[in-house]
Amino acid sequence: MDDKAVGLIRRLGGAEISAVLVFVISFAIPLLTKNVMIYSVLNQIMVGVVATFSVWIMLRMNLLSFATPAFMALGGYTVAIAGQYDISDAVVLTLASFAVPALVAIPLGALVLRLRGTYFVLVTFVLAQIMQLVLFVTPGLTGGSNGISGVPPVNLFGMDMMTNQQVLLFACGLALLATLITAALTRYFRRHFAAIEENDVLAESLGLVVWRYKALGFVISAGVAGLAGFSLVNMLLTAHPSSFDSIISVDFIAYSIIGGRVSILGPIVGTSLMVYATNLFGTHGQYAQGLYGVLILIVVLAARGGIVGSVTALLRRRRAA
Repeated sequence: MDDKAVGLIRRLGGAEISAVLVFVISFAIPLLTKNVMIYSVLNQIMVGVVATFSVWIMLRMNLLSFATPAFMALGGYTVAIAGQYDISDAVVLTLASFAVPALVAIPLGALVLRLRGTYFVLVTFVLAQIMQLVLFVTPGLTGGSNGISGVPPVNLFGMDMMTNQQVLLFACGLALLATLITAALTRYFRRHFAAIEENDVLAESLGLVVWRYKALGFVISAGVAGLAGFSLVNMLLTAHPSSFDSIISVDFIAYSIIGGRVSILGPIVGTSLMVYATNLFGTHGQYAQGLYGVLILIVVLAARGGIVGSVTALLRRRRAA
């Protein structure tokens, strides 16, 4: 590999390039198999990865957010409500599912980002709970406890994405878009986020406008979560409050920590592993939360960098040796 290629990889980030390539390659999977079970698992992985990116962006600034389901609901219900007015254009819905949660996150961020530590965690969890309440008490808009069913399939370049294969291909496209947004944000501002993660008070004393980068991360995180909500509603063709229960934020946090918060590959590896394991042991789904808890304890005690971080550290030690 010549020096120019090496320099380009360093500027763009090897992990970021690898993450993008993973989802570019994923487009081939629906074309190579017609197995409905594979389609189902891959759809779940695509939704999970995008939602976990939302959590991971905040973790890059040492902020543990439980608000992801709330922003997913905003994105998902935006698409479902638009479908009631015969709006099914994929480009329009993608923009709307990102923009609506991002715009809502601007005033919310001005309030919650003043908090730190446990207080921030509690307030974001409350936001997710409030969103659940809003979905139930506004039946005229959201369908209440019945939700919104019969959401029309998205229309991409004049073609309705109706088949299982087409739905999965569209989910891969949304996952690729979310990866590009997440990679661009965290790579371009990597030094700023790293300084905030290490010590935001010290970073602010040295002249870094901490609130600006926290607000930017929070808004983009909300928009990415909205894309996950869009992907989920498009998969189910239904928007229901139970799909955006606040407890699912625990899953996304677990995916990010288990995979590794040090790299963008962490959410991809963690989500893929845990979603596959959940489906593999589907008959024991009631033990899923306990399994996540045990794995988080193992990661915190034995592999703080998660799977990706531990593997990376091992490879570096071998190279040094």
